Amino acid sequence: MTLNVLFVGGTGQISLPCVELAIAAGHKVSVFNRGQRAEPLPKGAISIIGDMKDPQSYAQLGQQHWDVVNQFMVFTPEQMQQDIATFSGKVGQYIFISSASVYQKHPFAYMTSEATTPAVNPWWPYSQAKIACENLMKASALPWANVRPSHTTRTGLPTMLNEGDSVALRMLAGKPVLVAGDGTAIWTLTRSEDFAKPYVKLFGNPAALKEDFHITGDVGFTWDAIYMSIAKGLGVEAKLAHVPTDTLIRYKSDWAGPLLGDKTWTTLFDNSKIKRVAGDFICETDLDKILVEPIRFLKQRLAAKAPVNQELDPLIDRICAEQAALGA
Repeated sequence: MTLNVLFVGGTGQISLPCVELAIAAGHKVSVFNRGQRAEPLPKGAISIIGDMKDPQSYAQLGQQHWDVVNQFMVFTPEQMQQDIATFSGKVGQYIFISSASVYQKHPFAYMTSEATTPAVNPWWPYSQAKIACENLMKASALPWANVRPSHTTRTGLPTMLNEGDSVALRMLAGKPVLVAGDGTAIWTLTRSEDFAKPYVKLFGNPAALKEDFHITGDVGFTWDAIYMSIAKGLGVEAKLAHVPTDTLIRYKSDWAGPLLGDKTWTTLFDNSKIKRVAGDFICETDLDKILVEPIRFLKQRLAAKAPVNQELDPLIDRICAEQAALGA
């Protein structure tokens, strides 16, 4: 069945492979964004140029009926209120891209389940805003489905402190990179192309309405392994500086969000619910293969001399030096 599908976003880390698979599945696909990404839309996608911050251009989306709206760009309750006003009565299914960082993290339960793991995150404003968006959506008249990706890879490097390409520059310069804890916490990485396969099968699926789902791989990797694999892809050796999470937060308090609110903890996911609704799927389990695309995109950016934010480097140098001096 061909569906009239809208993506708000559509060219990002996760959304572009979803657009590609939606077109391959035979759907009529429109993509609303500012049209500023370097990667082109796949053939067959209809581009609608506009900005969510411009109420007039965004209101045009509510002037027609959509079978499915995929919302990849809502991060605040105010944006969710805008969507409720725009799409209520205009959509058969509204799919909100939330985040698996909303789940409660604690040392007594590493397996995350939609049914048993509450959406509670006292540490990270980003996650708290996503939770508020979920709650507003669920209280509205929208025919919603809620999807919580975990760490999904395509263009960007997976890092613990969200430092981006500066981690690669440190590795290439022979400098140590920070790892919270002893590097043995298990973390889940999922390729965007693997996420897209079950995601697109939620379209028009009545079993998906008013349900929460996460979509991830079934295995995890230690942070030491992740960083060593990145270094391997760059042809260098990883130098890792292991520092307790609590210590890192004393150096920089806003690291509490991505660490205590997410990456400090061993985190695996029970994917049985999405598999019941969308069918079984397989994600890549070879870490080197998972990182092929992020490293390819990284090398493209480095070759193009794209700017890299290295503002944290002096602080990271200081932390690494002070950690190395302990016990000397």
